[in-house]
Amino acid sequence: MGTRPMLDRVRESVFSTIGERVIDARVLDLFAGTGSLGLEALSRGALEARLVERDPRVLDLLRRNVDDLALEDRVEIIAADALATRSWGTADSRYELVFFDSPYPMLETGKTRTGIFTAIETLIGKRMAEGGLLVFHAPKDAVQVTEFSPKITVELREYGTNAIFYLEKK
Repeated sequence: MGTRPMLDRVRESVFSTIGERVIDARVLDLFAGTGSLGLEALSRGALEARLVERDPRVLDLLRRNVDDLALEDRVEIIAADALATRSWGTADSRYELVFFDSPYPMLETGKTRTGIFTAIETLIGKRMAEGGLLVFHAPKDAVQVTEFSPKITVELREYGTNAIFYLEKK
């Protein structure tokens, strides 16, 4: 259906790296697609997840996945632009874990690329709970560590053609 779920082996590596940080976490999954990241977090002990996706066809699949797993009471699905701050909840919403897995083409153009980095900085600066972590997925070599704000601690891990950035407030 045009989604690009993170490869199973990469997702497993991400969750191995995150470890116990997922337990009791409030999760924000931006560009949720099938919900694989947010739903995996719930299966590993996260409290709740807000899944943001705007494609109507993908939203139907996402809703079915949540229903099939009987997670309706722990998931909020938001049909909206993941870069819009209003899609992240109220101004006082805070998350211990944010997954940011934007479509790769969004990193190719100036306006959307800038929007991605602006959103990441805003999330880390204003929407992360104390000690929160943002996991950003991009194609290998498409993003450089130096592109992130100096207010952000960046750890990069590469898996084949995938780059996973673990981002935290300094």
